Amino acid sequence: MDRPGREWGDDIDPADQWVRNPHTGEYELRPGPPAEQPTVPGPRSAPDAGPGREGRGRSTGRPQRRAAGKGPAGRKSAGKKRSTGKRILLWTSGTLAFVVVAGAVGSYLYLKHLDDNISTTDTAGATSDSFSKDKAFSVLVIGTDKRQGKGDAGYGDANSVGHADTDILLHVSQDRTNATALSIPRDLITDIPDCPTKQPDDSTKVIPGTKGVRFNQSLGQLGRDPGCTVRTVEQLAGGMKVDHFMMADFNAVKTLTTAVGGVDVCLAHPVKDKKSHLDLPAGPSKIEGEQALAFVRTRYSWGNHGDLDRIKVQQKFLGALFRKMKSDSTLTSPTRLMDLAETATRALTVDKGIGHITTLKDVALELKKVPPKNITFLTLPVRDNPADGPVHKTVLVQPGPAGQIFSAIKGDVSFTEVKKRQKATQDARLKGPRSAPGDVRVDLYNAGAPDGSAQAALSWLQTQKGVTKSTQLGNTGAHQPKTTLEYAPGQAAQARELADLMGLAGDALKPGRSETNDQGLPAIVLRLGADFQGAGIPVDGPAEPPAVPKQTADEVKCAS
Repeated sequence: MDRPGREWGDDIDPADQWVRNPHTGEYELRPGPPAEQPTVPGPRSAPDAGPGREGRGRSTGRPQRRAAGKGPAGRKSAGKKRSTGKRILLWTSGTLAFVVVAGAVGSYLYLKHLDDNISTTDTAGATSDSFSKDKAFSVLVIGTDKRQGKGDAGYGDANSVGHADTDILLHVSQDRTNATALSIPRDLITDIPDCPTKQPDDSTKVIPGTKGVRFNQSLGQLGRDPGCTVRTVEQLAGGMKVDHFMMADFNAVKTLTTAVGGVDVCLAHPVKDKKSHLDLPAGPSKIEGEQALAFVRTRYSWGNHGDLDRIKVQQKFLGALFRKMKSDSTLTSPTRLMDLAETATRALTVDKGIGHITTLKDVALELKKVPPKNITFLTLPVRDNPADGPVHKTVLVQPGPAGQIFSAIKGDVSFTEVKKRQKATQDARLKGPRSAPGDVRVDLYNAGAPDGSAQAALSWLQTQKGVTKSTQLGNTGAHQPKTTLEYAPGQAAQARELADLMGLAGDALKPGRSETNDQGLPAIVLRLGADFQGAGIPVDGPAEPPAVPKQTADEVKCAS
């Protein structure tokens, strides 16, 4: 890999700018504070070298001595004893300051270099123009079949415009406890909506939609950009918002797996595939580069030789890649981290909302918070397309199960058994007697919900649910991601009733304390967080995810 070091200074190695964070045990690129480069101090002129004397402006090399070794005020003369220590200190501090400034400049230039690596696409409003670290977010990961890397022309159609060959909707929950990666089959027959696209002259052209075509035509065909693929997914999901996209081609698989030092996979049987050129024995193997690309491209060695079986293998591969990227061998190696940063920024095309290295770093750090055991891979429920006849080549969505999945994703519901067990413990708080709505005393605050939410919730509770002993007390001044309900031990029945009315899960209930309302009576405290979507809409969405085939990122199973 070409190193960008000479772009920032002849003597500064970019690896030297990575600093180990004592709190996380990982290396981070931290630019120093901006500062002017200090002047390195040189030797002082002799004390007695005044105007008109030899050596004016510089030392003569022969310091003058006083007869009694004392100055005019009875102090000792600085002489040689002072000059040696002082000069060492001055030279050392000056050199150190120079290194600090040079390091800050080098770090800045390297970050600028990584920024320049990233390709962005203006999606004409299809994606968000910013990234929030305290909200749930969804990223559409698009793998194209475009062949532009060395040797990639040997994989299928060398003239492909770059269709949406592999598509994964990655949703990360607001509390970062779980994530869902939903694969969308490329051969799904669907409708592609009208798609505004930005042109080179900054004008906008609307590409007409197409009905009843393969999903992979949402990109490349007729000049469609990734924003068209995002809009197609949002239509499939019943209006669910997709915040961002990341797109990579064949070459990205090769370079990323090499940057992390290979990915560990496992095969239930040996594979020697003439079409993809994959040649691996049964059992565990470490793959990178061309082998890694062949692994994710292979179709005829798995299951029924179809794209749905290949998707399952790709999910195993992505789980292994995620584990490797979170491993100590990657996170504690400055060189490997630099290789990964360099490779990833060159490999990706993203929307403008995340088109800076600092923002991509934030996305990665938020995803890193999710334990691998709570990252679920699943595939959009589909059925064979009867129009294909006996040879099935395309599929149709199953509206019922697919709708349940999208609803669960929008509600931040985890698909993992670990999270379901935790939720069962939390929901135990909801079991027990409940008060009548008219007996519930509650103070409402807005703590991160959209403006006007507390007043809207108050009106809904009073007029439609009979919670008449309720008061709206404005904004808390703080922002919290989740809605919470605090109550004292004697108010548990009131809290259960209000939680049921609001659609709150057990983890929203915070036993411990209450406050006094404006009548001097004890009241439970409802703080509406950023997850509040509107009066009458259950805050926590569906309680249980649908039962669908899935695997998690921590599973190590052999592909078959």
